[in-house]
Amino acid sequence: MSTLPDPAPIRLVGLTLGYDRHPAVHHLDGTVRAGDLLALVGPNGAGKSTLLKGMAGEIRCLDGRIERAGAIAYMPQADEIDRSFPLSVLDLAGMGLWRRAGVWRGLNRHRGAIEAALAAVGLDGFEARPIGTLSGGQFRRALFARLILQDCPVVLLDEPFTGIDARTVEDLLALLRRWHAEGRTVVAALHDLSQVRAHFPSTLLLAREPVAWGPTSRVLTPDNLARARALSEAWDEGAAVCAGPRGDAPHRHGAHDHGLHDPDGHHPHEDAA
Repeated sequence: MSTLPDPAPIRLVGLTLGYDRHPAVHHLDGTVRAGDLLALVGPNGAGKSTLLKGMAGEIRCLDGRIERAGAIAYMPQADEIDRSFPLSVLDLAGMGLWRRAGVWRGLNRHRGAIEAALAAVGLDGFEARPIGTLSGGQFRRALFARLILQDCPVVLLDEPFTGIDARTVEDLLALLRRWHAEGRTVVAALHDLSQVRAHFPSTLLLAREPVAWGPTSRVLTPDNLARARALSEAWDEGAAVCAGPRGDAPHRHGAHDHGLHDPDGHHPHEDAA
């Protein structure tokens, strides 16, 4: 297993993320600690996917910064991946070896590792299948095989269980629990709150800004969930960037600033509930 960064694989400092100078997540401070199994929840449009893209380095910060230590594996939502591209299941999973093997080179030398990863997610015998012929659950298993081969200490997942069968969900949850037991850091954007309560000890509740961050039982309270809904409904989609609390670069936003910040870099909302 990869060596884990210590103590904080991801630190968010005065963070604002967005598109075309319109913020989607703003004024976010806090630390994702090594070994966290963290759920990222909030109403539709709350900024969960944007935050994961920022953590993964897929988009740039509008303000503040993201400090990263160690390699990060990122799985976007399944509908963001073009399944019409002529790839086999073996090729898709083997992309997890790009860092070591290079693009499209040397995969045959690693065929045994790829087959083992596919077997670990229940896809042994699927190596030659075109990815376009897979069911939703099978395709998600193949993406998890790719994550296994990336072998990163930090794993970011965007809606990993949406639209797949219950057995696949249980199998993949078991894989997350194994990664957690190994000391890996896992952050997953999720909609199913019962799933979060059952399997994720820590939660960040977002509504474009942080509402609560800490132990799941303290975060997913009726008051916090109602506040998240209210903030999401009040959001102005046309807002631009506002002055940040740290007085750094100017930025603007469409919701009120509630001053939920963590100058010491710890979880800013552990006692918010």
